[in-house]
Amino acid sequence: MKKIMYIFILLGFLCYILLFPEETVKAAALGLNLWYEKMLPTLLPFSILSYIFIQSGILDGLAGALHRFLKHVFPVSSAGIYPLAAGLLFGFPMGSKITADLVKAGKMTWEEGQRLFCVCNNISPIFISSFILSDSLGRPDLKIQTYLILYAPPLALYMLMNRNRGSSLPESAYAQKTEKTTSMSFQIIDAGIMNGFETLAKLGGYIIIFAILAQMAMLLPVSNPSFTCILVGFTEITNGIAYTARQGMEFPAAYPLMMAYTAFGGLSGFAQTASMVKECGFSMVPYFLMKVFQTACAFFLALLFLC
Repeated sequence: MKKIMYIFILLGFLCYILLFPEETVKAAALGLNLWYEKMLPTLLPFSILSYIFIQSGILDGLAGALHRFLKHVFPVSSAGIYPLAAGLLFGFPMGSKITADLVKAGKMTWEEGQRLFCVCNNISPIFISSFILSDSLGRPDLKIQTYLILYAPPLALYMLMNRNRGSSLPESAYAQKTEKTTSMSFQIIDAGIMNGFETLAKLGGYIIIFAILAQMAMLLPVSNPSFTCILVGFTEITNGIAYTARQGMEFPAAYPLMMAYTAFGGLSGFAQTASMVKECGFSMVPYFLMKVFQTACAFFLALLFLC
């Protein structure tokens, strides 16, 4: 049944490309432009450096020092501090990629990686403050409130669900195992560069595909523009936010919708994340449930804030 469904989806995608070539090219160009101007210059250097930090062992000492202070506040191992911070600062899908890299390198347990990648894979503050609040809504004064709406619920839920787990085992068993393996070579640097380009090439492909799917959603004969906004936003958030902003909605209607898109990350974000963690065998079900929880919290907290 699933195979038949995939065949119908692919055939529909192919028919759209053949019937609407101009719209397809425009959507693909927008996706490629987004990848080239926004993702490539910001995520590629960080992806390369992250690989070098992890494989060379430089990260171990820095994370261990921070862990002595943070382990009493947040239930995470010393290795988990880096993807948690990177996922919040640089945005998805780097949080999930770094978590998977740490698990593959033997510096984090699979169980902790499965739990952690669900909460450290969020849209970056730069994207939120610049594209959403400033460009789309014209409300750059709402940065702090918006950050709390989007980041507080998953972090709070993670702390509640893992408050009794403790973090002594990961530090003693994994950090000690790798504390004397710090090394740097051109082989590691070369591998990091290739890994970074491979990662960004995958992301570019997904962005183009889902940009076309978002364009397909815009052409559906739907009388209610709000439904189209929701459909596009939950397919690909950049197109969804831009499309919602063009509809001329009042701020109290547009803000909660955009918060919901951003918290969920779109089907494009889900596919990108699944691509980053597939080699580790992480289940995407907990990730999806976490995103549903974030979406509901973001939408209702935004409404509560407006009230």
